[in-house]
Parts: sequence; structure tokens; C-alpha cells
Amino acid sequence: MIITSLRSKIRLVFSVTLLLLGALFIFSIKYDHAMIEERNIAQEQAISHYLYTYYLKYGKIDEAYLEAQNVSLITDKGMVVQIERFFKEKGELKRYAVDTFHLKRIIIINNDRFKLILENKNKPQFPLKRVLIFAIVFLLIILLYLWIMKSLQPLSTLKSQIKTFSKGNLDIECKSDKKDEIAEVANEFDHAVTMIRELLHSRQLFLRAIMHELKTPIAKGRLVSEMLEDEKNKARMHSIFERLNLLIDEFAKIEQITSKNFELTIKPYKMSDLLEASEDMLMIENPKRLITTKIEKDYTVSVDFELFTLVIKNLLDNGIKYSTDKHITVLIDGNRLKVINKGEALPEPLENYFKPFHASKKGLGLGLYIVKSILDIHQMELHYQHEDGENIFTLA
Repeated sequence: MIITSLRSKIRLVFSVTLLLLGALFIFSIKYDHAMIEERNIAQEQAISHYLYTYYLKYGKIDEAYLEAQNVSLITDKGMVVQIERFFKEKGELKRYAVDTFHLKRIIIINNDRFKLILENKNKPQFPLKRVLIFAIVFLLIILLYLWIMKSLQPLSTLKSQIKTFSKGNLDIECKSDKKDEIAEVANEFDHAVTMIRELLHSRQLFLRAIMHELKTPIAKGRLVSEMLEDEKNKARMHSIFERLNLLIDEFAKIEQITSKNFELTIKPYKMSDLLEASEDMLMIENPKRLITTKIEKDYTVSVDFELFTLVIKNLLDNGIKYSTDKHITVLIDGNRLKVINKGEALPEPLENYFKPFHASKKGLGLGLYIVKSILDIHQMELHYQHEDGENIFTLA
């Protein structure tokens, strides 16, 4: 498993440090125990040699010496029998043997002069100082870990703010009065958000002002067109101004989509109903002469009505505009919508046409950009293929 999280790396470092500290503590305790064992063995051998030498010289055991060495002579017969049986069962009943019996360190000295069973009362001292030192170091490491993790807490807040910002919410504030690097990043990000918020606000005001100013001459033009006596020309003028008005509304919608300043209203709709509404948005007379609809199997899709009809409308508009015979076929089949027209294959990959203001001879190059932006919101995709001289755009 690859560790990529900064917190996980810090936890790993401190965990390894604590494990090494624990291993060092255990090793030091075992080392001390081994050293004490060596000293005990050397002391007990020295005692055995001294007692033998003293007995040869004076014919008795120097009990005062034993007391001074904190070693006592076991004289209880019952205890002696138990100890001898214990050593015999372990095969240690020899001229000289040392073992632990009932948590007591027992020494057996059995030579040609005497036989003694002794208890060595020298116990290893509890390593209080060593334990205290290791406990203090352990506690300091834990406190250092907690201090570092607490210092990283603002990162979680900053991450949450960035996620909120990425979803289009610019009403965030992540200023920090601290002096560390995380605070510097948070303050710089807060400054960037403020600048972006101001730029978007000024852009919105600019676009709204333009759209408002455009609606005024359109309204005047519609009034003037009412004075025309020729009904055919009057109808054409009405259609032109309606088209201009619809374009302004679409630009407003595009502005909302690109700035993510909108709320989706997701509801289930039949694809045939969405297609019909999209055809109405084209504002062309008798759309059936330009569009052939084939419904093999209708289906329901959960979408925002206004946005999704704008997607289909742009696909239909592009299909008619770039068709060699100015005719398209729309196929609804199960869970797919296909827009088919006759024409040459796209000279570039479809992804290139998703860019805004892509080079186009018959428009601004915004159609597929709008389609892609709205489909991303609905988590849907547009696919393209060219077969038998036909361009096929599939919405799924």
C-alpha cells in the first residue's frame, strides 16, 4: 500500500519512532537483567569457593559471611527435601547447582566436605530511573505528535473551503491570524477567492448591462414591425426579433452555467417530450420538413428541463446547419438519443469542439461547448461516429 497522505506519513514516522523506543527499552531491561545475572553467578561462585576454603581451615561454615552477603542457610528439613527433589527432577543435583524454586534463588553446594542449601536474597532492583526516562521520552513524543497533528487541523478546514469553492460557492472566507506556512497558504487562497469573486461580479454586471441594452432596441424593433402592412414581412420581423430575444436568454443561461450560478431542478421527463420542446425552441416553420423523428422505444430521463432542452436544441441546430441536405434524423432508442445528418466526418476529434469559440464558419463555436457543459452537470456523455457518409451524435 502506497502512503500518500501527509497525516499518514506523520503517523507512520511517529509509530516507527515509538516502536523503536519500546524495542530499545525492552533491550535495555534485558541487558540489565543479563548483567545482574552475571554478577550473581560471579558472587555465588565466590561464596562457594570462600565457604570451602573457610571450612578446610576452620572446620565450620562462616555464617556471618553469609549474612553479610545477604545469603541465608536453609535448615528446614521439609524445605530441603522439596528442593532436593526439584533439583533431582531437573537433573541438576550436582556438586554445585543454582536455580529458582518458588521464586527463590537457591544454591546447592555438595562436595566431599559438606552439603549446603542456600538462598540468595539479593534481588535485582526495579529500574525506576530508566523507566522514568523512557516514560518521559514516550510522553514527549506523544505530545509532539499531538502538537503537529493539531497544527495540521487548519488543512482540513482549508480543504473543505476549496471543495466548497470548486462547487461554485464563492461566499467563503478562510483567513488565518497564525504565522505558519498553512496560514500563509490559507490567506493567499482567501485573497484569490476575493479577487475571483470580484471579477465574476463585474463580469455578471457587464453581461447583464449588455443584455439589458440589447433588449431595448429589440423591443423597439418589434413595435416598429407592427406598423408594417405586409403580413409576410411582419411575420418575418417578428420571427427575427423572437430569435434575437431567445439568443439573449441563451447567453444569460450560458453565463449561469459557466459561472455555476444556478440551481438544478431535476425531474423525470420522457425523451420524446424533451425533443418536442427542443424543436419548438428552434423557432422554424414546419420543423418536420427538416427533422425526421423515429421513436423505436421511448424512455424517461431525470434532468433539468430548461438546460437539457437547450442541449438537444443545440444538437438539432448544429445537425441542420452542417447537413449537406439541410435535413436530420432523430432516433430515440431505449436509452439513447441519436442525431444523424449527412455530411463529411469531423476534421478534428470531438473533444476539440467542446472548447468555447472553436473555429467555425457558421457560428460562434459555442454550441457543443454549451452541450458539454450541461451534460457534465447531468453526468451524461456525447459520443460521435461517422458511418456511410453520415454523422451520428449519440446522447447517453
